[in-house]
Amino acid sequence: MTVKLVVDGRETEAREGAVLLHACLEKGIYIPNLCFLEEMTDSPASCRLCFVEIEGRENPVPSCTVKVTGSMVVKTDTPAVRSLQRSAFRLLMSVHEIACRPCPANKRCGLQRIARFLGVGLKPKGLESYLKEASIVQDHPNLDYHPNRCVLCGRCIHVCRSRHAQPLMTFAKRGFETVVSFYGGEDAETGPCPDCLACVDICPVAAITLRKG
Repeated sequence: MTVKLVVDGRETEAREGAVLLHACLEKGIYIPNLCFLEEMTDSPASCRLCFVEIEGRENPVPSCTVKVTGSMVVKTDTPAVRSLQRSAFRLLMSVHEIACRPCPANKRCGLQRIARFLGVGLKPKGLESYLKEASIVQDHPNLDYHPNRCVLCGRCIHVCRSRHAQPLMTFAKRGFETVVSFYGGEDAETGPCPDCLACVDICPVAAITLRKG
């Protein structure tokens, strides 16, 4: 069933029960996001970037956690929304290795797009940079993991779990030390990994790359 809603003062239509973030993106209304995938039944809301204001709700909410209803009034560009998005982005960048030129994601990076949209620089001011000791992890037989590029969006873990009965990726450790970890190394070498590479393709920042040579 299609319902009408108002986004940024413009009336539009969307499927009732659709994820609000996806409904806006489909209509060409960009809302910064990193962790959302259309096929997810429950979004992790981990990147804290897709905030919007909804009439009747006291505080901004992540649009990836909201389902479309009729007569919904949404604002995606209020000062409160932008402040939350810029704060979340600055925190992300404070634990991100900023080396765009050699990065395979350069010019198509999710972070670069968000920085341009929000009108902020990639290097956060007033926050100390915190990088993990290992710049590259080679625990996987044919994939390299770059923890200081990783934004912990979880998209790689989701697609791995969706495509294979036995997922080969998970989050490990806690807090600032959280990383994506591979397991089942022997299965990864002889199983689906060499021919799949879904995790490489879905990563918005090239934190997982195919090992060369």
